[in-house]
Amino acid sequence: MRPRLNRPHALFLWRTPQSIMAAPDAVLNCEDFSMFQEVLKVMRTIDDRIVHALNTTVPTVSFSGKVDATQTCKQLYESMMEAHLSRDRAIKTCIAQTSEIVGQLREARSKDGDNMTLLKQLRKEQTKLKLMQSELNVEEVVNDRSLKVFTERCRIHYTPPKVV
Repeated sequence: MRPRLNRPHALFLWRTPQSIMAAPDAVLNCEDFSMFQEVLKVMRTIDDRIVHALNTTVPTVSFSGKVDATQTCKQLYESMMEAHLSRDRAIKTCIAQTSEIVGQLREARSKDGDNMTLLKQLRKEQTKLKLMQSELNVEEVVNDRSLKVFTERCRIHYTPPKVV
C-alpha cells in the first residue's frame, strides 16, 4: 500500500513546480518542434492534474473546517494562471522567432529562387510555424478545460478576479 501525501505537501506540489514554471527562454527550444512540444507537455502538467490537485487540496463539505478552502483555491488559481501565462509567452516567443526565420528565408528566396536547399528549408520552417500557431488553439482548449474544472470545484470557496 502506497503512503498518502498529506494535504499541505500535495498543495506544495501545485504551488511551486519549478520545472513547470521555468522561464520559457531558459527551457524552450524553438528550433526543434519535437522538443518544443515536449516542453509544453511538461508545462501543462498542472492542467493535466487539475482534478487530482482539487481532490487532494480542496476539502469536501464534511472536512471544510480543517482546511482553508478559500486560500487553497486562491493559491491553486494563481499557480494555474501563472502556468497559463508562462506557456502563452513561450508559444508566442517561438512563433515570433520562427516567423522571423521564415521572413529571412523568403527574402533569401527572392534573391536566389532556384536554390532547392533554401526552398526546402523555407517549407520546413513554414510547416513548423503553422504547427506552433496550432499550439495556441490547443492551449485555449487546455486552459478552458482547467478553468471549468476549477470553477466547478472552487466556486463556493473562491471567485477569481474579473479579467478585463
